[in-house]
Amino acid sequence: MGSARVAVIGAGMSGAACAGVLRAAGVGVDLYERGRAPGGRLAAPTLHGRRVDLGAAYFTVSDDGFADVVSQWSAAGLAREWTDTLGVLNDAARSSSSGPMRWAAPDGLRSLVRTMLDEVTVGREVVSLDELDHDVVVLAMPDPQAQRLAGDAVDWVGYDPVVAVAAGWSRREWDFDAAFVNDDDDLAFVADDGSRRGDGAHVLVLHTTPQRARQHLDNPDTAVVPALAALARVAGVDTAPQWTHAHRWTFAKPAATHDAPFELTEIGGRRVAVCGDSWCPEGSPRVEAAWLSGHRLGLALTSANGTAHLG
Repeated sequence: MGSARVAVIGAGMSGAACAGVLRAAGVGVDLYERGRAPGGRLAAPTLHGRRVDLGAAYFTVSDDGFADVVSQWSAAGLAREWTDTLGVLNDAARSSSSGPMRWAAPDGLRSLVRTMLDEVTVGREVVSLDELDHDVVVLAMPDPQAQRLAGDAVDWVGYDPVVAVAAGWSRREWDFDAAFVNDDDDLAFVADDGSRRGDGAHVLVLHTTPQRARQHLDNPDTAVVPALAALARVAGVDTAPQWTHAHRWTFAKPAATHDAPFELTEIGGRRVAVCGDSWCPEGSPRVEAAWLSGHRLGLALTSANGTAHLG
């Protein structure tokens, strides 16, 4: 088992979960991330002196295995319960909706992925499977990116874009921790990052609708004005922020999902596997779904009679 080698491309939640299972089983893993830091769509850059979650807004917990991991994060102070009630905004009225507990991370959701990793090569973009000589290649990334490497070997799903606009004020101009925005052309979700992170900073993160995002993929900064106009329209926050920052997510959310937790196929005589948040037969594509997909793939690759299933 120790001689087997696996390349995991993508150091987001699913890639980190898969690599962790494989390494625990004694499989040699090379983990590659084309970005400057691991985390994938759990990005939390430092803006104006503090981390701001610009990717996934939160995570929920339903699976027992994931709950065990979250319990460890919580005990270590890495994750915190945030809220089980979200506002619902539109032009005509406001309401609220209760649901499962939403979890956040004091140092940003990306910090959770960092705790799962022993070693990762960042800044390495794999543009062809021919670059690698591993026994198995795991593509832990959105389907459109995986398709560039695996071609038509998988029945892929599409992804919708989002522009995340962070904005900071001198005081709190709103009365909600987070809110879904219904029936708006420009805005889909708003999160109070100070409430989410627990430091009380007067920072909102606005997630645009896919149709608004598609108009600004070449220059995400141009999405700031329509996003703030929508915030004023649906939430009454019309004071100009002190600063703004826009981040483009070309492949933010799966537009559909697969009915399996991962794909294991063969390309050119070599095993190629795919995992990620779109591989979620139980429900919606969430952070938990990404963890489950990577974790289950790792178990499948090491489950054949206790030896690495890599042949």
